[in-house]
Amino acid sequence: MPSGERAGGAGNALVPQHIAIIMDGNGRWAQARHRPRLIGHRAGARAVKRCVEFCLRRGVGALTLFAFSSENWERPTDEVSGLMKLFIGALDREVDELHRLGVRLRFIGERERFAASIRERMQHAETRTAGNARLHLNIAASYGGRQDIARAARELAGEVAAGRLQPEQIDAAALAQRVALSDLPLPDLFIRTGGELRISNFLLWQLAYTELWFTDALWPEVDAALLQTALDDFARRERRFGLTSAQLRPMGEGSQA
Repeated sequence: MPSGERAGGAGNALVPQHIAIIMDGNGRWAQARHRPRLIGHRAGARAVKRCVEFCLRRGVGALTLFAFSSENWERPTDEVSGLMKLFIGALDREVDELHRLGVRLRFIGERERFAASIRERMQHAETRTAGNARLHLNIAASYGGRQDIARAARELAGEVAAGRLQPEQIDAAALAQRVALSDLPLPDLFIRTGGELRISNFLLWQLAYTELWFTDALWPEVDAALLQTALDDFARRERRFGLTSAQLRPMGEGSQA
């Protein structure tokens, strides 16, 4: 049963092991300042650094960021091109610092849709940081939750066709082993900025029992104080995973001697 764990240093607040975030609002942040949308994406990149630093301080083990969805390829060509340049620049600038901080970086999604130069940088970043374990930083790029589940189903179908698996052996556990991030704890806390109240095809399988937290703040505005507010709210929630409160209560709690 996935759950947060208590981390030392900042009191005894319950800290999620894995946080997943939809970083929404870069474009609106820029438009409110009468600037090009790409300026908002640059400001959003700075918010990513603040978020990584926060997770390292608070003892969060994994952080998954929805950077670019499979549907985002349909955005205006100049915006997509600008995002790709930002992506390359970030990879070139940040990998050594992430490695120094003990962060393992990896990418999930259809990376074959990216140019070869970007795929090479992705591979270099993953190889460079593969031995790190202080924080698992996962970037969902050209990712979609339905696509993730469909890919896992194709793998299972291939196993059946090859005679290595019987159809009756396909269950939730078998599929869970083949979706993205199967080697990490399931997300405990999902955060979406920008005021929208949906999960937008992000980690559909993995978010089944995740606590959801939404804020009107736009992604470039996110700082440690707002992230701490999300963690404080998470710590107050009772996570039952389909059970009752009584079933979760430690033996003897609430009983009379």
